[in-house]
Amino acid sequence: MSRQRTYTLIAAAVVLAAGAAVLAVRSGDDRPAAAPRPSASAPPARVILPGKPGESARVTDSDQVGSLGGSTYNAIDVTFVQMMIVHHEQALEMAALAPERAGDAGLRALAARISAAQGPEITWLKRWLRDRKLAEADASHDHSTMPGMQTPADLAALAGARGAEFDRRFVAMMTAHHRGAIQMAGDVLGGGSDQVLYETANEMAVEQGSEIRRMEQL
Repeated sequence: MSRQRTYTLIAAAVVLAAGAAVLAVRSGDDRPAAAPRPSASAPPARVILPGKPGESARVTDSDQVGSLGGSTYNAIDVTFVQMMIVHHEQALEMAALAPERAGDAGLRALAARISAAQGPEITWLKRWLRDRKLAEADASHDHSTMPGMQTPADLAALAGARGAEFDRRFVAMMTAHHRGAIQMAGDVLGGGSDQVLYETANEMAVEQGSEIRRMEQL
């Protein structure tokens, strides 16, 4: 075999290895997949890793890509997911009161929108934990201290209100609740490691910010 053809085959093998590494990182779930191990005689292939939203992609050696069982999430991610499940559940509890108690049709429509968005998000958050074999709850968490969480007394007062009084209480309580969720999402956006969760938390913050503006109009 000629020397030129040998070099060509080696170059092609390196390109294929890099392509396989990129596909491995981009396929499957949100955890990085295994990169092919370079041979002892060949340097690591260069691979491109996509950045978080708003960030540029970065180039690294294939031996620096996480293994198949590697983790891209951290304690901030896990705490956010576990706490947000409970946080969302309280929002659903409040929204469920609106159809029979709200005096304003726009408020009833907004409550329905909140339920339609946060119900599926709870399902997704639970699956995120289950896929990683993580507990759905942590006994050390004090849910009452989460930003925006409403007290049992506040919830009872809301359930006992009707018409304009219900509307006033609902807007005040749900606005505070949404602002708390946005604050919690900021923890993930600032210190989380899981890219898909980063994007999901950002979408939650945008959606709930939009709903706050709608409640201000109401």
